[in-house]
Amino acid sequence: MSRTGPGGPIEPATEASIERAARVLLAGGLVALPTETVYGLGADAAQRDAVDLIYATKGRPPGHPLIVHVPDVAQGRRWARFDARAERLAAAFWPGPLTLVLPRADGAPAWACGGQSSVGLRCPSHPVARALLERFVALGGSGVAAPSANRFGRVSPTRAEHVVDDLGEASPMVLDGGAAEVGVESTIVDLTRGHPVLLRPGRIGRDAIEAVLGEPVADRDAEAPRASGTLAAHYQPATPVELLGAGAIGARAAAIGAAAVAVWACEPPAIAVGHWVRAAADPAGREAELYAVLRRLDRLGLQRILVEAPPPGIEWAALRDRLERASHPA
Repeated sequence: MSRTGPGGPIEPATEASIERAARVLLAGGLVALPTETVYGLGADAAQRDAVDLIYATKGRPPGHPLIVHVPDVAQGRRWARFDARAERLAAAFWPGPLTLVLPRADGAPAWACGGQSSVGLRCPSHPVARALLERFVALGGSGVAAPSANRFGRVSPTRAEHVVDDLGEASPMVLDGGAAEVGVESTIVDLTRGHPVLLRPGRIGRDAIEAVLGEPVADRDAEAPRASGTLAAHYQPATPVELLGAGAIGARAAAIGAAAVAVWACEPPAIAVGHWVRAAADPAGREAELYAVLRRLDRLGLQRILVEAPPPGIEWAALRDRLERASHPA
């Protein structure tokens, strides 16, 4: 039995529903699929009309490249040229939350690349995503373009229900794989130039990547290719978000009007507010709950969401990145 929200159906991930989903993709349709990071809005990356449908459904500007999901390196080579660095990183972190931006292979379709000569590739570890990709390839497909399954610039979905909540009547078939384990988007590393560059932080940290490569990973610069989720304002709920030190939250809530404020922090604020959610003390825990909490607080219809800034340190880099973009003036 499928559950139907205000948009499309949410289907339990079974062998039969995965088979149907693979055939929908091959026919040029969309499928929302779970990954270990967030839910993706998937289409056959080799079909231009299917990729265009992703952009139209999300309201995503056409120059923003997508990430192509593949089941293994063998399929990845159909899309991109792998050098020694890419081989090492794929061997260490695939399947997993790492996207590699690589030179696009000769003859590889360009529809998902935002007009660039590079392509972002990822091999997800979620068992439902893997089963779908493997069946898709077995039926003749190769790669599935799958940005987050939400309206462009909004909060990413980490549960099946979030997809339907966000896309409404435009929601396609949604394979329910439970809550996303990681909860923030993949780390993105650019390997199209003479040195590796970190385009977006994620669960796989810079230190782990440098340990595998045996060389430093540079920060994003003006020459870097465009990549998903790197706009200054992104991952934003409708309610404005402010990022503050723990000690400043009470005073800021009082200035706004405490009853009109929701707070996500490790400890309750000094004054009573409209709503408070305790934040996990560890980076992985806080990443996993980030988007679900932002959605929950957004639904309250309050005036402002005040969020405790994460501590310094590379282990908090992904969370800090998402919160800075979520709180950036739109």
